[in-house]
Amino acid sequence: MNIQIVLFDGFDLLDVIAPFEVFEAAAMFSKKDIDLQLVSAEGERTVLSGSNQITLQASSKLDLTRKGLILIPGASGTMDEIPARLKKAADTDLSSLLKKALMTPDILITTVCGGSIILSMNGLLEGRHAVTHHMGMDLLTATNTIAVKARVVDDGDLVTGGGVTSGLDVALYLVERELGPQIALAVEQLFEYERRGTVWKKEGEKLKEIKQVESEKVIDTTIQLNEIKRFIGKWDTTIATPVGNQSVLFNLYMKEGQLAGKATQGGDSIILDNLVLDGSQLRWSMKVTKPMRLTLKCTVSVNGHEMHGEAKAGMLPSSKLAGHRL
Repeated sequence: MNIQIVLFDGFDLLDVIAPFEVFEAAAMFSKKDIDLQLVSAEGERTVLSGSNQITLQASSKLDLTRKGLILIPGASGTMDEIPARLKKAADTDLSSLLKKALMTPDILITTVCGGSIILSMNGLLEGRHAVTHHMGMDLLTATNTIAVKARVVDDGDLVTGGGVTSGLDVALYLVERELGPQIALAVEQLFEYERRGTVWKKEGEKLKEIKQVESEKVIDTTIQLNEIKRFIGKWDTTIATPVGNQSVLFNLYMKEGQLAGKATQGGDSIILDNLVLDGSQLRWSMKVTKPMRLTLKCTVSVNGHEMHGEAKAGMLPSSKLAGHRL
């Protein structure tokens, strides 16, 4: 049984060490040969963690010919540093390797904490069930992942874990799933730790749907027409994201008595969803592909021919949105 734990610059130490020790302990109790390695997308190198300049050594490059488990940790640092480090990892060769791994039989991808965000940033989790740290759940949803509030989520060839300490729970569950409950119990007894939470699986009876009252009302154009008119038109805007400025042309117009709109970015045209006028501010959401695939929530106000506001996706820092009417 091959287990490769992937290191990248800024990785979280506990996300790596906790599963490593669980798998190492399982190897003591199991009759199966377990080959456990620390790897990187670049190959053998010393990798700097996100904690106090501590490093770990990657012994080799992530190898997709080695069937088994591939574990992706999250990042550590400040609230501003963590998203940036996850995005940096997502922009390396790691993403292309993980894309191939997800399409390769007999490879199981597993993540701890923000590891699932790395996958989602490049659209690799669209339509998949997953979990991450509770502060990143909105970002998972923004990348069109089906976010599940569970400690561990089993979606077949993808197993994801929640916050930092869930690395223990993910690893113990994988030991039970791959090697059996007797080995998992022996590791739990050795560690004096019992796995937490019910593992969510895409099986069994589905939840009964419960209708929820919509919190946002459809715009009443007869009452708010004067306010709406201020937003109607074409707007040349710039969204200042952490990875560079993005030019977006917004076109806001009336359609069948309701305010509607679309955004044009490069050659892509995007329909604006859920337009809601809240006092003097207009809010909407939109699915974008640049600089990454996610759902942005925009809030803007208008002063004459100037538009100002922000665009936000989950735990990522808000990006300033500014522009003028054409």
